[in-house]
Amino acid sequence: MQTATAGSPRLPTLPELLAPAAADMSALDAVIRERLGSDVALIRTIADYIIGAGGKRLRPAILLLTARALGYAGTNHHQLAAVIEFIHTATLLHDDVVDESDLRRGRATANAAFGNAASVLVGDFLYSRSFQMMVDVGSLRVMRMLADATNRIAEGEVLQLLNVHDPSVTEPRYMQVIERKTSTLFEAACRIAAVLAGAGADVEARCARYGMALGSAFQIVDDVLDYSGNTGDLGKRLGDDLREGKATLPLIHALARVQAADRSVLEAAIREGGGDFVAVAEIVKRSGSIEYAQTLAESFAAAAADALTPLPATIFKRSLLNLAEFAVSRDR
Repeated sequence: MQTATAGSPRLPTLPELLAPAAADMSALDAVIRERLGSDVALIRTIADYIIGAGGKRLRPAILLLTARALGYAGTNHHQLAAVIEFIHTATLLHDDVVDESDLRRGRATANAAFGNAASVLVGDFLYSRSFQMMVDVGSLRVMRMLADATNRIAEGEVLQLLNVHDPSVTEPRYMQVIERKTSTLFEAACRIAAVLAGAGADVEARCARYGMALGSAFQIVDDVLDYSGNTGDLGKRLGDDLREGKATLPLIHALARVQAADRSVLEAAIREGGGDFVAVAEIVKRSGSIEYAQTLAESFAAAAADALTPLPATIFKRSLLNLAEFAVSRDR
C-alpha cells in the first residue's frame, strides 16, 4: 500500500471515498433517526448525543458499498446497515464504561455526560432494537450471521478485559482480540451484503475475507496512532490504551525486543496503567515497533484488496479498494 508523499497524487478523503454511496448513506441516516425513536426521554437524549458525535460509519458504509458492487438493487441494505451501526455503537457505549473513558471523537463520552448506568442501558436498548430490525428484514440466515457476530464481539470484549494490565500478552492473543472485537463486524457487514445480493459461495467468502482483513488493518493503525498520532486529529488523548492497561501491538512488539531496563519500564506501565507515556512511546519508536505494526496493517490491507479481485469493475468496487488504502495511510 502506498501513502501520499511529496509530488504524489493526493489520497482521497473518507467523504470522497464514500461518495458513490451518498444516496444510500442518506437513506441510512433516515433509518437511524427513525429507529432510534423511543417514548423514553433519556433514550432519545443520549441517542441524539451519539448521532451528534459523528463518526466514520465505516461498517455500515462497507455493507452499502459491497451490496452495490454486487449489483444489489433493493432497500434492505439500508435497514441492515443501520443494524450494523447500532451494534457498533452499543459496543462503544459499553466499552467506554468498562474502560472509564471520558473522551471520544473530541468530546465527552456518553458515560461521562450521562453516567455509567444510563450508557449501559442505552447500549442494551440499541442491541435489542437491532434484533427487532433483523426480524423485520425476515432473513433467518442474516439473523444468524448478526447473532453470531454479536456473540463473538462480546467474547472479544471479555478477552480484552482478561488481557488488561498483563505484560505477558502476546501477538496471537492481541490478534485474537481484534479479530473478534473489531474485525468480526466488518466481516459480517460484507458477508450480509453478499447474501442480500444473492452472490455465490465463493464471492460471499471473498467479501467476508475483505471485511475481516480491512477491520484488522483499521484496528492496527488505530493502535499505531495511539503512539504516533496527533491528539487534535484523533479526538482523544495519545496513550489512552496504555492508561487503560492495554498492551497493543506496538507495545507487545517492543517488549519482545528491548533490553531489561527498558522492558521493566514497559511492564510497569502496563501493570500500573500509564507511567511516563513520553518515555514509553520513545522506547516503542526506538524499537522499530511502529514500523512493524504499520507493515502488518499494510499486509492486511493488501489481502483485503486481493479478496475483491473477482468483483466486476465499478465505482463501488473502486471505493472498497480505496478504503483498504485509506485504512493504512490515514493520520486519524
